[in-house]
Amino acid sequence: MEWLNGLIDLPWWAYILVMLTLTHITIASVTIFLHRHQAHRALDLHPIVSHFFRFWLWLTTAQVTKEWAAIHRKHHAKCETAEDPHSPQVLGIKKVFWEGWELYRAEAANLETMQKYGHGTPDDWLERNLYTPYASWGPTLMAAIALLLFGVNGIWIWAMQMLWIPVTAAGIINGFGHYWGYRNFETEDSSTNLMPWGILIGGEELHNNHHTFGTSAKMSYKWFEFDIGWFYIRILETLGLAKVRKVAPKLKIAETRPVLDEHLLQAIIANRYAIAANYARTLKATVANEIEQLSASACLPSMNFDVTKRMKVWLKQDAKDTPASEKIHLELILAQSKVLAQIYQMRQELTRIWERSSLNRQELVLQLQDWCARAEASGIQSLREFSLRLRAVA
Repeated sequence: MEWLNGLIDLPWWAYILVMLTLTHITIASVTIFLHRHQAHRALDLHPIVSHFFRFWLWLTTAQVTKEWAAIHRKHHAKCETAEDPHSPQVLGIKKVFWEGWELYRAEAANLETMQKYGHGTPDDWLERNLYTPYASWGPTLMAAIALLLFGVNGIWIWAMQMLWIPVTAAGIINGFGHYWGYRNFETEDSSTNLMPWGILIGGEELHNNHHTFGTSAKMSYKWFEFDIGWFYIRILETLGLAKVRKVAPKLKIAETRPVLDEHLLQAIIANRYAIAANYARTLKATVANEIEQLSASACLPSMNFDVTKRMKVWLKQDAKDTPASEKIHLELILAQSKVLAQIYQMRQELTRIWERSSLNRQELVLQLQDWCARAEASGIQSLREFSLRLRAVA
């Protein structure tokens, strides 16, 4: 009966290690090849590396590159609308988590999606004659290999490989990545970072960062965040097997400019999400103090949430991204405090500087100069400090 153990006989813990290693390679293939390389063109891969990932995904997921890239691009283009292929905000978290793979398969059958969003994906002989028409052959071959190598243990190892992507990518990332977690940036969608250490799902855990900087090859942003997919990309780049095309801009502070120019304007537009977060952080103490005074004087309307924390979110957001139900509460609060009203109004004026506008760059520079002058003359010390820091953005 020794043949039941396959060609390789291992202790129980080694089989678990084998399973985790194989599924981790699959995760790395999805995040590096399908997501960052194919869907977003954030990096270029050497043909050998690119084809290894493509072969491995065929073997372990039956994944067709064009389908994955097209569906993911449509998700970004139509995020959290009725046309989003897998939005928990539209379809509900239970449906996306438990039926994520079915939603994916249904969208893959949409020819319009494939034609509109599937451009630039592999279209060579192997893709046309093997990987696409015989996608199911890959997992079948993988099952045979698992049985041959590990015997009956190969059955559950193979099963875990088949479940890994539907559960982690289609369920957890597409579902909880737009439903639960923390947010570094108040994007127009509800994307979240599930945890700051992107290891189990290759860095995809940092989903809010990704939706903020969609074409960045690196998904970590803050110092305490870790993206293992980026770690692997840097290794490949060092070996000459990859070339990073774009990463998220970092907010850099240089010397304060007395006179503003177009270079500063461009830096502010490029770093608008970080600047919005910095604005909320810089004004945090002032906001908290003002709310405390309103509470002490019984002027603050009764709210069933932490007003200070919610104000921080509102100051990160452009007004159009604040839900209508929350705007009612916001207006009640602002009506009780001239300081909070001014802080919020100044934040929304910043939006007009980086949103699409009919103004030319020189006019926007003048508008920015006027904003800084008013902020520094406002009498609100934290607002003045923010303005001086804004003048120093490089």
